[in-house]
Amino acid sequence: MPTRRQFLQASARLVPAIAGGGLCAAALRGLAAADTLHDDLLATAPVARWWTSVERAGADCAACHERDGSAQAGKHEHARGLVRCLLCANGCSIEPGGRGECRVRMNVGGELRSLVYGRPLAVHLDPIEKKPFYHFLPGSAAYSLGTAGCPLHCRFCQNWQLSQARPEDHAAPFLAPRAAVAAAAVRRSRIIAFTYNEPTVQAEFIGDVAREASKDGIRCVIVSCGFMTEAPLAELCDGLAAVKIDLKGFSPGFYRDVCRAELKPVLRSIAQVARRRVHLELVNLVVPTLNDSPSMLEGLADWVVGEVGPDVPVHFTRFHPDYQLQNLPPTPVAALERAREIAMRKGIRFAYVGNVPGHPGNNTYCPGCGRIVIARSNFFVTDLQLDAGRCRSCHRAIPGVWS
Repeated sequence: MPTRRQFLQASARLVPAIAGGGLCAAALRGLAAADTLHDDLLATAPVARWWTSVERAGADCAACHERDGSAQAGKHEHARGLVRCLLCANGCSIEPGGRGECRVRMNVGGELRSLVYGRPLAVHLDPIEKKPFYHFLPGSAAYSLGTAGCPLHCRFCQNWQLSQARPEDHAAPFLAPRAAVAAAAVRRSRIIAFTYNEPTVQAEFIGDVAREASKDGIRCVIVSCGFMTEAPLAELCDGLAAVKIDLKGFSPGFYRDVCRAELKPVLRSIAQVARRRVHLELVNLVVPTLNDSPSMLEGLADWVVGEVGPDVPVHFTRFHPDYQLQNLPPTPVAALERAREIAMRKGIRFAYVGNVPGHPGNNTYCPGCGRIVIARSNFFVTDLQLDAGRCRSCHRAIPGVWS
């Protein structure tokens, strides 16, 4: 029986002889190239940070199993070389040669390895407002990095070409942590943002970059789905200056049906970041007919005020048809305005309308006097009426990171 590599190599050699096989030829050559790249990735993929196995855990069954007593009965047999990823709430059990739900963490000979360490597929210089962070160093540029992979499978994902890809689907040169910091410095960016796909999948790289960046006074932020487990998130918070989490809908059913995920771990992550006093902002993408009901929006606002406080900025952003939800229309602006009104009525002091350029809901208003303290247009700050984080009109402190 030929191996996958042998099959691909043989197919690539035979392809030119296939009459009229232009599309097939290109596809097979692409597969062969991807297979070679896969070997390159494996050669440089470091051992992952958060995982366990029978060998690692020893006699501690609870390292892999829930504490329901089933594993203590002595009848449980483990597949040879099986590992369990402890990074995100999926808790994938991965056989040798297999990958987790994110497609970027692989069991190689009984060790879990990260295939995306230092392998960004998207590198851009973005305004920090695009993430969106509205209360964190306004007007700053963020050196932004994204890789392949995500533990979720959101049907509306606007970056699905990255989030649902495998690392070998796109060629990417290796970027060392120190080189990432140097690249940000050359671009005069005081922020490195891990974004576009889910940053959790490159948690080891984020930690290493954050340690290097702190030496140069550069701050690191992530734009996350919040689906990680507590220990990795705690370690990440040690090096992060800000976290933005997508609270995609306030319904377990919505998360299961639209994202193939669970709501509870996301709420836990949001509360954990808030307790750590790392700057936190939330985004709710308002999708017509799926998560835009008044009851769901009211529940979301009540939870935010009660669990993380009224000063956490919440962005209600406009959905645009993409990926697997191209049958739905863009979110009506009136629906976003209603979401913002509900949030403010429930006590959220900084609620925003997102993805609607020029809308007054993009601006930051002082809760004391009602004046605009930060005016924005198309992700850019057009006016700033803050002195040392206080409203210039009434001198009320506006929560955020301003310098």
